[in-house]
Amino acid sequence: MLARRHVPESEETGIDLAPMLDFVLNLLIFFIITTSFVKEAGVNVTRPEALTAEHKDSGNILIAIRANGDIWMDKREVDLREVRSMIERLHVERPDDTVVLIADKESPTGVLTQVMDQVKLGGVSEVSIAAASSSG
Repeated sequence: MLARRHVPESEETGIDLAPMLDFVLNLLIFFIITTSFVKEAGVNVTRPEALTAEHKDSGNILIAIRANGDIWMDKREVDLREVRSMIERLHVERPDDTVVLIADKESPTGVLTQVMDQVKLGGVSEVSIAAASSSG
């Protein structure tokens, strides 16, 4: 006669979740590493319209200039003297980043020029100026 093996009721067989958890954690790490984090300027401005405006993927560093000449980076108001040091710090962390200047159409041109100079002195050579496309 064949002897049957008796399995106690307290031992239950189940699915091992460890490989699935490893896979999910690896996916999470992959997505965190490959994500590009965008720094927002922190204020809304009315951009000037331009007939020759081109659509580009947004830059990684946004600098807003309000109508009264206030400069905003990373959701806070900064002084013109701080722009260069902030750009240098961000450029060291991520050297491939580009800068987009979002100037209000009523903002002083002199402030825009000074900010652009500070960005270039900070080490970023690719600087774009945001404009709204005009339907003309």
